[in-house]
Amino acid sequence: MHSVEFSFKTRELALRRFREETFDLLVIGGGITGAGVARDAVSRGLKVALVERSDFAWGTSSRSSKLIHGGLRYLENFELSLVFEALSERAFLLRTVPHMVRPLQFYLPVYQGDRNSRGILAMGLWLYDLLTLFRTPGFHKGLSRKELMETIPFLKSEGLQGGFRYFDASMWDDVLAVETLRSAQGSGAAITNYVEAIAPLWSGDRVSGFRIRDRERRPGEGEIDLKAHRVVVCAGPWTDQVGMSLSSQWKTWLSPSKGVHILFDLKKLPVPGAMVMSHPEDGRIAFVIPRPDFGAGVTIVGTTDGPTPKNPESAEIEPSDIEYLFSLLNRYFPTLDLKPSDILSGYVGVRPLMRSDGEQSLQKVSREHHIDLGPGGTIMVAGGKYTTHRTMAQEIVDFALKTWKNDLKEGKSPPIPAGIGPSRTLVPVNPQATNEAIERSKNEAVQRGLQVPKELYDRYGAEALEVAEIQREAVKPLSVQTSGKERGDPEGFPMLAAQFRYCIRTGMVVHLEDFYLRRLPLYAARADHGMPWAELLSHVWAEELGKSEAEARHELELLKTEVSKRSAWTKQLK
Repeated sequence: MHSVEFSFKTRELALRRFREETFDLLVIGGGITGAGVARDAVSRGLKVALVERSDFAWGTSSRSSKLIHGGLRYLENFELSLVFEALSERAFLLRTVPHMVRPLQFYLPVYQGDRNSRGILAMGLWLYDLLTLFRTPGFHKGLSRKELMETIPFLKSEGLQGGFRYFDASMWDDVLAVETLRSAQGSGAAITNYVEAIAPLWSGDRVSGFRIRDRERRPGEGEIDLKAHRVVVCAGPWTDQVGMSLSSQWKTWLSPSKGVHILFDLKKLPVPGAMVMSHPEDGRIAFVIPRPDFGAGVTIVGTTDGPTPKNPESAEIEPSDIEYLFSLLNRYFPTLDLKPSDILSGYVGVRPLMRSDGEQSLQKVSREHHIDLGPGGTIMVAGGKYTTHRTMAQEIVDFALKTWKNDLKEGKSPPIPAGIGPSRTLVPVNPQATNEAIERSKNEAVQRGLQVPKELYDRYGAEALEVAEIQREAVKPLSVQTSGKERGDPEGFPMLAAQFRYCIRTGMVVHLEDFYLRRLPLYAARADHGMPWAELLSHVWAEELGKSEAEARHELELLKTEVSKRSAWTKQLK
């Protein structure tokens, strides 16, 4: 069985459909929320279009803590229904996308003077386990001071009273978004990246689509009037910007929060599981998260909570963000002597949190999503989180259909297509990535004489065989010259050129940047950001997309510019 194609070719087919067809639903935004909405809607029989102005998951959806969790801290606010829903979805994702969502043990140390005592935390963890209905990778366990120090010997011992171990999960955030979009397209949705929604189309007092612009064409070219009966705005931190484009009377929805993460070599910060850190002054929670599956292995530290500039794209990593995270690291791991120069990379994201009516600190703003009617009958969405994206999408599509029915009664909408059924997303987003499919593929690999590295199974599930086949068919292995020596693939990224070809064909990679930053953690997981391999990969890019050598050189320069931009903050480090 071959993988579903999701490429620059299917992108062109989608653009053609945008010109020729009228859709039931237009989704603006290709992050995880928009991806979930597209998949849910098409599963019901609706004709769906989705546009994303940058690459898929370019914004918040590729800049998270990369966790699937029930939201232990939400118990403090008694948001039990949110925690229960999240834990149910965590169990579903662990079962259906094991190559992208994996169990992760967490350690929660308790120190003298901490805001929450061991007794209170124990009650919270018992409740957390209870709300899973026993669908958990493991139940929590109380740890003595001695047990905790034996497990994490470089943990600060002074004032340590003991702690706990509990379970949640790690994920590949950007990849999960792309896989969800590929699933939606495989069921009939028309999906594109690098296509911007620039102006609403009006039919009376109703928005009946959007004028869109293909950003891969020259200015003045590639504009299309995309017609749709319903428009769903899933623009994340750009929700208010889209709202203002729809109406001058738009009232601000969001209280966005800037979150910064920094990455270290796993050998520099060798935690055996994720660590929960609490800041002694503001009570904020941050995590230390080991990711041995990111290249040769990294540890992610974050996140911060801070005010966001008016334009989310202007959010930057500032010295104060680094100082804040290092104050936590030095508090919990004083003997490791971590320095800013040890940082491999960092990233900044903006969380689209709903605005609170009263005065409330950013870390207290609810992560619950909000769905409502916007100007012209649009459906506006804000808030939410990765863990519950599937159920949130179901709720959004239910709301869209309900408003459509109401408009139909008033004669403001055409009839809803016949045969629209219930949501059908309780199936694996990729049937070739279940544990059963992976085991079958391993047996097939033996029969076909293919050597498939574990890293490929971890990333692609059973589709790892197709990557290995591409590698076997390659005329010449990928190698680069560094320090006078020829080197093959970067550590932790086997069959790199084959992976790139596969992602172009099944992940709608349009630019080198898409691969480096969102299909693989090449930029994030290496001190050299994978740049020694960039020139050779630019030739692979040109060959796959049918581009010239001049275009390949230009693409390489675009990647260098983006990497330089994303790394500019490091020049401010002391």
